This record gives sequence, C-alpha cells and structure tokens, in this order.
Amino acid sequence: MTPLIRIQREDFSLQDEIDALAAGRADIGAVVSFIGLCRDEAGTLAALELEHYPGMAEAEIGRVAAEAAARWPLIGLVAIHRYGLIRPGEQIVLVLAASVHRRAAFEAADFMMDYLKTRAPFWKREHRADGTLGGWVEAKADDDDAAERWNR
Repeated sequence: MTPLIRIQREDFSLQDEIDALAAGRADIGAVVSFIGLCRDEAGTLAALELEHYPGMAEAEIGRVAAEAAARWPLIGLVAIHRYGLIRPGEQIVLVLAASVHRRAAFEAADFMMDYLKTRAPFWKREHRADGTLGGWVEAKADDDDAAERWNR
C-alpha cells in the first residue's frame, strides 16, 4: 500500500477521492474520512493563508503516512492538504484511511490528523475581516497534547 499524498491549491471532492481509493477493491470494509474546514473565528477571519515548501512537505507527510501504514493494517491512505488563501467554510485538508475493519481506519486517520495539525510543514497566517494582516499562527498546546498520545 502506497499512501497518496497531494498538496494543492485547488479544492477536492470527498466522493471523488473515496471513489478513486475504492475503485476495483472488494476487500475494503471501512473508509474513515476527515475534512478540516476553515472557520471564521467568530467573524474576525476573512481568509487563512497557507504556505509550504514544495517537495519537502510532501516528503514529510509521506514519511508519517508510511508510519501509519506500518502501525495499522491499511489498504489505502490519502492525505490532501491545500495551500494558498482559504476562505471560511472552504475545505483545507482531507484524510482518508481504508482498512478491512473500522478500528484501524479510525485510528490511522486520527493519527494522521494529529500529525498534520501539529507538525506538518505548513505556515498559516490570518487575513482579518477588518482588512489587516495577522501574524503567523502558532500551534496550540491542546493539539500538541493530543498528538503526544501516539508516542506512548
């Protein structure tokens, strides 16, 4: 199983990605999906700007996806992350994990999202609704705490 990793400016379709993952497969018993959306931060956010280093980001996410594939019996794993200006309500990230049984798919998807939220090589800057440019967003301690459980 080779994980599919894409970093792209354009949006994605959940159904198209599930269809591609499951095409011609009768051995998949579960597909778990997670889609992260840009929220408006109580009306203060006009957009979130996401930047990355092409090549490096894909390689690093691929390394973590390979770790997920080693930890759980996966049939397929997809991670798509967008970059550029993302407006509130728009999709930012998609993780799909496919396995024979649901538990492995749930855990692998959760593991991937904890990594993408805390350590993936993306930089986020807020564009505020009042027209000002915010600073670069720091990782949150709660997200770091959630990800730490995978190291136990």
